[in-house]
Amino acid sequence: MSIQHVDPHAYLDWNATLLAAPQASFFHTTHWLRVLQESYGYRPYYFACFKEKQLALLLPFMEVKSWITGTRGVSLPFTDYCEPIVDAATASPEWLAPVIMTAQQRQWKFLEVRGGGALLPGVSPYTSYARHSLGLGASAAEIFSRMRSNYRGRIKKACGHDLVVAMLRSPEAMAEYYRLHCLTRQRHGLPPQPAYFFQNIQEHIMAHNFGFVTLVSYKGRNVAGAVFFTFGSRAVYKFGASEIEYQHLHPNYLLFWYVIQWLCHNDYKELCFGRTAQSNQGLMQFKDGWGTRKSYIHYYRYDIKTRSFMQSTNGQAEVGSHLCRKMPMTLLQLAGSLLYKHIG
Repeated sequence: MSIQHVDPHAYLDWNATLLAAPQASFFHTTHWLRVLQESYGYRPYYFACFKEKQLALLLPFMEVKSWITGTRGVSLPFTDYCEPIVDAATASPEWLAPVIMTAQQRQWKFLEVRGGGALLPGVSPYTSYARHSLGLGASAAEIFSRMRSNYRGRIKKACGHDLVVAMLRSPEAMAEYYRLHCLTRQRHGLPPQPAYFFQNIQEHIMAHNFGFVTLVSYKGRNVAGAVFFTFGSRAVYKFGASEIEYQHLHPNYLLFWYVIQWLCHNDYKELCFGRTAQSNQGLMQFKDGWGTRKSYIHYYRYDIKTRSFMQSTNGQAEVGSHLCRKMPMTLLQLAGSLLYKHIG
């Protein structure tokens, strides 16, 4: 097959073409690509092969160029997973050859593929995350019966606390979610992503009906929220936030249950709960309790200089900072605006 460098924006039917590929996800769409481009200025390098106008191979990368962390190719930045679209029967690391050639020309330090076990059989991953997926083929009532009993109890209690759930796509809803997001990131000792990142999500994803914001309010105050993306018959939970003072009302449990019911009613087949660091046992247990199926997302790194796949020595630590927890919100937001483009 002849692999060529392509610009997804040049294809009017790009997203429709993706729907025919079983490995395709929301993160392969032009909507997510545009968010990353406009938020952080990353340059796309998408490598594809078409067979009879069908997408036979897709290796999407973006160049993360940073004077702090170095320049590298990532598939894709700020993305939980981005499985290469490739026929497992003919998959081979040799398909990375044109990407490696580009990496050498662009002086990338390494390539990072987020997913890709089919493309890289036998290669040890650099790091791995858990992924929880909930099948939605059954009725909402049957899904409810499969949850942990204490989850069912918390949902029933939440229903009795006069909580109101709303699914929205408006700029106002995104702004309100971002308020909650900043509070939650501060609580975890991390700077929030810049406001313009979420504004771009609103403009390029929500406004085109490829996702929604869910907010839970109590006595007129929004106390929990989440951002979901949708593509085809699948949905992805991407961001979540809440006010700690209202956790006793169990708003997050009601939020997810409301979304699950809506997805079932609208014939979605799967809800992905996103990636989870294996060290985050609390979040792992929360996602386990919904009756999900757990699998693993493997990240691979290829060092351009040594021409070999890299192995992580210490794993990927995700430790909150005491300094960030004490930092004023405006300063914390400034830190996020300055730093995130270098992380990818």
